[in-house]
Amino acid sequence: QVQLVESGGGLVQAGDSLRLSCVASGRSFANYAMGWFRQAPGKEREFLGVISFAGGSTYYAEPMEGRITISRDNAKNTVYLQMINLQPEDTAVYYCALSPVVARSAAPYRTWGQGTQVTVSS
Repeated sequence: QVQLVESGGGLVQAGDSLRLSCVASGRSFANYAMGWFRQAPGKEREFLGVISFAGGSTYYAEPMEGRITISRDNAKNTVYLQMINLQPEDTAVYYCALSPVVARSAAPYRTWGQGTQVTVSS
């Protein structure tokens, strides 16, 4: 069974950029689409974007268009979330997840990482 571990979170200032990583264990990483979500305190989990199996296609939530880029390196079993111009409202726990299909909703995602905290100060 694939397990996911996120890293790269931390405390940053408004306007900063940050790249999160998600490393997958197991041999089937390339068979799955990989999504990124976040959850702020008191709010529902929010879809950010997804990348297809081979990385040829990416889809982003409209509010995140232009501010995030998702990429993957299947040789390293790793997916990345690059974020620019971070703002305090981006403060949340960020999760990666894998899905057998490219999906914008959380339902198809079978495995989730433990999350990494991103805090943006003003």
